[in-house]
Amino acid sequence: MENLNLERPLAFFDLETTGVNVATDRIVEISVLKIFPDQSKNVFTEKVNPTVPIPQQSTDVHGISDADVADCPTFAELAPALAEFLTDCDLAGFNSNRFDIPLLYEEFLRAGVDVDFKNRRFIDVQNIFHKMEQRTLKAAYKFYCEKDLKTPTAPRLTLKLPTRF
Repeated sequence: MENLNLERPLAFFDLETTGVNVATDRIVEISVLKIFPDQSKNVFTEKVNPTVPIPQQSTDVHGISDADVADCPTFAELAPALAEFLTDCDLAGFNSNRFDIPLLYEEFLRAGVDVDFKNRRFIDVQNIFHKMEQRTLKAAYKFYCEKDLKTPTAPRLTLKLPTRF
């Protein structure tokens, strides 16, 4: 991480949730690694009682069950401390621009905690990955087959057009 040239803190974060709907699903665990411009670090990790049942298919993905979060604080209880922890931070994560940030924002709204996301940078590592790793048939063939895709060269056709019509 010593190669990061930061103007302000950068918070890498990940959410585990009750599902994939950013408007209605809830956080069951949040983990944040905050890196300061001087390269020092701070971590915030909490399991969260979502106040709604965790579907089995979600538990199958992240391993967190209703019993695991029954005695944990709700997001509304954690929101003020989390908002303070994220003050002046740019935010980063994997698929965070399409999922984690919108869901986190919805949770802050439900909790009645005003967090201003307007003057922050959002760094979605998935977008960077997709730009760096080609998403082509040739790249997929190389990855899965461990050899280069050879495209056959088609024979060159010569058409003789009539000189008169």
